[in-house]
Amino acid sequence: MGEDCDVETIGGVLEDSVARSILVHARTESLSANALADRCDVSAVTIYRRLETLREHDLVVASTVPERDGNHYKVYRTNVRRLTVDLTDDGFELSIERTDTAADRFTRLIEEM
Repeated sequence: MGEDCDVETIGGVLEDSVARSILVHARTESLSANALADRCDVSAVTIYRRLETLREHDLVVASTVPERDGNHYKVYRTNVRRLTVDLTDDGFELSIERTDTAADRFTRLIEEM
């Protein structure tokens, strides 16, 4: 199922090379911010900033990984299967096909409570 989005906004997000790198690295596996920082060869601060932007636009999703010692951490996964830009009579139309389902979104909502 596709979702209409603002071409300028999403285009601005994807213009950033670090954001694109995060999406590529977290496409097939969920990764911590530190792992993403290592793979993208940037600081953790930079990764957290980009993750915040990507999460605002639902391009990545976060899950909490519980540890036995009580310390929990988040991992991030790309939430985009396909981006499509169509040229219409009114301009450009962007559609994003996401990888998560309604059940996934509900689970995240409950986890964040």
